[in-house]
Amino acid sequence: MFFLLGPTAVGKSEIAVDVALRTGAAIVGADAFQVYAGVELLTAAPDAETRAKVPHHLVGEIGIGEHFDAARYREMALARIREIEDRGRRALIVGGTGLYARALMHGLSDMPGSDETVREQLAEMTLAELQEKYAALDPAGMERIDRHNRRRLVRAIEVSLLAGKPFSSLRADWSGEPRAVSPAAGVVLDRDRDDLYARIDARVTRMFEHGAIEEVARAGEAGPTAAQAIGYGEIRAHLAGTVTLEQCMSAIARRTRRYAKRQLTWLRRENTLTSINLTHQSHSEVINAIEQRMVEAGRV
Repeated sequence: MFFLLGPTAVGKSEIAVDVALRTGAAIVGADAFQVYAGVELLTAAPDAETRAKVPHHLVGEIGIGEHFDAARYREMALARIREIEDRGRRALIVGGTGLYARALMHGLSDMPGSDETVREQLAEMTLAELQEKYAALDPAGMERIDRHNRRRLVRAIEVSLLAGKPFSSLRADWSGEPRAVSPAAGVVLDRDRDDLYARIDARVTRMFEHGAIEEVARAGEAGPTAAQAIGYGEIRAHLAGTVTLEQCMSAIARRTRRYAKRQLTWLRRENTLTSINLTHQSHSEVINAIEQRMVEAGRV
């Protein structure tokens, strides 16, 4: 198993396919939203032509109305990895969701389940009230969480209350199960900030040019997890006539830039992964560097 991770729009999909072709690997996605079917434009999932070149797993496999979390991802990903390796191939884990990557590297902490009574109480609170409550329960966690993501705030508060300790302290443990690989081997792809943000803006433009609005309209009502995908809520608001197209696109680009920044913060914590800046290297140089890292780690 070898990890090829990086923020959204950095260029993972194209590089991953070339690495897989070079090394005989199969790709296992590690993206919280590309796992959903029917929203390929919205989530910038590899297109059909790209996926035809190399086997892709956990990309476009889950219905948009289904709940999907790190525990389910880990279970499914480990099963796919075993199948790939049983066929004598390597598994290339490709994505940018740090929580999913860490679930494979380190396992999951033993966190409490859901409590309907607590959930009902939190559902009545405004976003500002949730932010205030979580800040009081877990100041350290409040510094790192996406404070505008209501679903994550609710879960963080719920865990803090049920466990009797800050959510962030449990997330730092990662001791629930044996790690899948020790130590983790892989790379984190990065770009200079201006380069990455320009690619994000260009991706948003292409997304709309190729029919993202129509895609979201066809997808219908998303479940609580898929509804958090960047662009889903913004496009639904545009379809409802509450925001203009320009406002919609601007909001998506802004959220995507913030998300990319958070992704890099997550991924850089893994000190066994090698960082590669794509801004200053050619495509062939990057492929060669990744293959060399795989050889050094004994993953080829």
